[in-house]
Amino acid sequence: MQFDLFYEIARPPFLERSEQQAYADTLAEIELADSLGFGCAWLVEHHFMRNYSHSSKPDLVLAALSQRTSNIRLGLGVIPLPYHHPVHTAERVATLDILTGGRLEVGLGRGFSPMEYRAFGIDMAHSRTLAAEALKILRLSFNKRLVSFRGQHFNLDGVDILPHAVQSPHPPLWQAAVSPESFVEAAKQNLGMLAGPFKPWLMVREDIRNFLGAWDGSTPPRIGMTVGMVCLPDRNRARHVAKQALTWFYHELYKTTLPVLENLYPSYEHFHELGRFRELIKLGINLMLLETFGMVVVGDPDDCIKQLRKYEAAGVTHMLCAIGAGAVKTEIAQESMRCIAGQVMPAFR
Repeated sequence: MQFDLFYEIARPPFLERSEQQAYADTLAEIELADSLGFGCAWLVEHHFMRNYSHSSKPDLVLAALSQRTSNIRLGLGVIPLPYHHPVHTAERVATLDILTGGRLEVGLGRGFSPMEYRAFGIDMAHSRTLAAEALKILRLSFNKRLVSFRGQHFNLDGVDILPHAVQSPHPPLWQAAVSPESFVEAAKQNLGMLAGPFKPWLMVREDIRNFLGAWDGSTPPRIGMTVGMVCLPDRNRARHVAKQALTWFYHELYKTTLPVLENLYPSYEHFHELGRFRELIKLGINLMLLETFGMVVVGDPDDCIKQLRKYEAAGVTHMLCAIGAGAVKTEIAQESMRCIAGQVMPAFR
């Protein structure tokens, strides 16, 4: 199981750090991760989410990182396809693959924020067909030939999409999966699967089973799972740090995603534990709730290894670790990264 990093570029008020400092901390941490042996650093694309995420142009950040790192892979996690013309998406992907020297990972999704859709003038009802057509055009661009396409939303007549990606046949493609159907669709499309941090583990575990059941690709399936994580040599200190940081992160996350989660509950009604989760979350987010439902990993290295085993057993191949969820000082985040690299990662090689 590979250990990756996951960044929202957050600005929690209690850290009192500027946007410039938040970006500087992110770059420094990923440079450190490059030397520590982490597999990939993923950056989200969100818009209009003050404090929670200031990562609106991750491709520019990855371009900077491409010149400051040598080994770590760099991931777009994810491109909300309906917000962008597919030719622009293909050009961005190929350019980044060149700049990274073939170290790019490409996450694709539809976006989940009604505010984003309204601001960009996109009808959210068309999100599925927009994303499907964009994926087809992206894949055509990898053939390095003139691209022609006829669809409901896009029409291309022999356009020469440049530049060309370095990796052959193309950079690894992943799909952000939220609904049960999207996990199965990712498998049918031979895409890696990225599970976000806001669903309880009992739901994601079922989704992974369905994904694996539908997988018939010629390559091994790729399964990414995002969790908030704090690992420090002292268990009590780790929990003290995590209590503020991860509680804040999930509180901000659920401001936007709780309605999405509510719409998913009917698909998982056979899980009796889910009713307990729904009742508890109404009382407020706390660390114990997040731990009980497998949404965070917190403790000393031995604690973290034990907690991580359940993801490994379920088939997770990539742990996307939001170290302190961007809500701890960089000195603590870097200490946690060193702790994970030195004492946790070796247990999963």
